[in-house]
Parts: sequence; C-alpha cells; structure tokens
Amino acid sequence: MKLADDDKAAVAQVLNDYYRAFSTLDAEAVKPYFHESWQLVSPAGVGVGTTCAALAAVFQPAMEALRASGFAKAELINLHLKRLSAATVIAGGVAVRRKTDGEELERAGVVYLMQKTNAGWQIATIVIHDADDALDPE
Repeated sequence: MKLADDDKAAVAQVLNDYYRAFSTLDAEAVKPYFHESWQLVSPAGVGVGTTCAALAAVFQPAMEALRASGFAKAELINLHLKRLSAATVIAGGVAVRRKTDGEELERAGVVYLMQKTNAGWQIATIVIHDADDALDPE
C-alpha cells in the first residue's frame, strides 16, 4: 500500500512541529505529539507510558543535559516514510541537534512509529540509534 500524499504531508508536519516543540526544551510542550500509550527505545534504555503525563519524567533529564551543553534547536533530516497500514506509518530519519552558534552538537538515527488517531497522527514509538545506521524504510 502506498502512503497518500495527504498523509505524507500530515506525518511530516507533525514530526516537524514535534521538533520545534522539543527545541523549546519544555517537556510539557512535546506531550501533544504522543499517543496516550507510547514507548521510547534508546541506548539509555526503554521508557514506556500509558499516558502522556509520564513523558515529562522521561524527557526532562535529557532536556536539562541539552540545555547545559548549549543546545539551541533540533531538526529532522533525511525523512523517509512508509505506510504499514491505513493507520500506521513508520518514519525514519536523522535527528540533528545544534548549538546556538549553529555548530552541530550531535546527531542520532531515529525511527518513529506513527499512529493515526481521532486527534491526527501521533508518535506511538521512538527508537533512537546510531546515525550511521539510519533506517530507510522504503
């Protein structure tokens, strides 16, 4: 099944909006982008929540470390999307974090499992991995 252009645009917009919210380093700001049941898989471990209220506890320590490192913004590059079902899309790309002077702070490969809900497309799962192993789901 091919992903419709409208859904491609909607998923890309949600992820771009999520990156703008993340760049504020306010853990509360990212909550609207997540499904009520979510999972975060990273080299640091696995975080799982059944509500978005638990997101702040998972995101805040990482955001504080970024704030201390001179972080200014994050962006998603090399985005690839693949439809898994009518309501599920896998999105892969590279997250690039930059300092206030524009210098690259770090990059990581990311995979998002996106779920279409009554509220629109939401992040159900994030997998963070080495950028060299970025997934091209197509």
